[in-house]
Amino acid sequence: MGELLGAAVGFPGVVFSSALLVVVAFWLLVLLGGLDADGFDGDVDLGALGLGGVPVTVAASLVIVVGWLTGVTGSVLAGRAALGGFAHIAADAVVLLLSLAVAWCAARALVRPMAKLFPDEPGPSRQDFVGALCTIRTGRVDAEFGQAEVAARDGSTAIVQVRQYGSDALSGGSTGLLYAYDDTGEFFWVAAHDAELGSAPLDRAPRIRRP
Repeated sequence: MGELLGAAVGFPGVVFSSALLVVVAFWLLVLLGGLDADGFDGDVDLGALGLGGVPVTVAASLVIVVGWLTGVTGSVLAGRAALGGFAHIAADAVVLLLSLAVAWCAARALVRPMAKLFPDEPGPSRQDFVGALCTIRTGRVDAEFGQAEVAARDGSTAIVQVRQYGSDALSGGSTGLLYAYDDTGEFFWVAAHDAELGSAPLDRAPRIRRP
């Protein structure tokens, strides 16, 4: 135990030990809600190092943890060799460089499967439905009432609130165009869709009133 502790607080293990303490403190703060796990993604890009696809903090944590394990193990083995003088200094430098190389290779191999857990595409938004066709699911649609079913790009469907200013014949089963979204009321403005033209008559769609 004493040999392991000595390797952790001695050079080069102390380099990774200090960083490991920062990593542990960071993830504790994340668990407590004090920090965001992806809070540094806008400032640092590790894609050029082959560590992209996951949050920067995840990639850095993998490098530090693997580097610590490799560095401490290498320091223990170098200490058992009982090297002295320049040979001891050279061995420490070699352990540090090897630890960095192993940590980078291991982290690069690990982030590839982990990247599937962190998709680049943003989550679905209601604004994604603007411009989409929908199917009315209520008996009527007016300025106060209405619901419609709309399909997302991934094939899933959702029931959304819809409203119209005009007097288009929108009833259950008819097709409409979601042409705008009202953030305050949390509903979509809908206009009738002309199936014969193959497109919605935007020139006849009711306009959103501005205060």
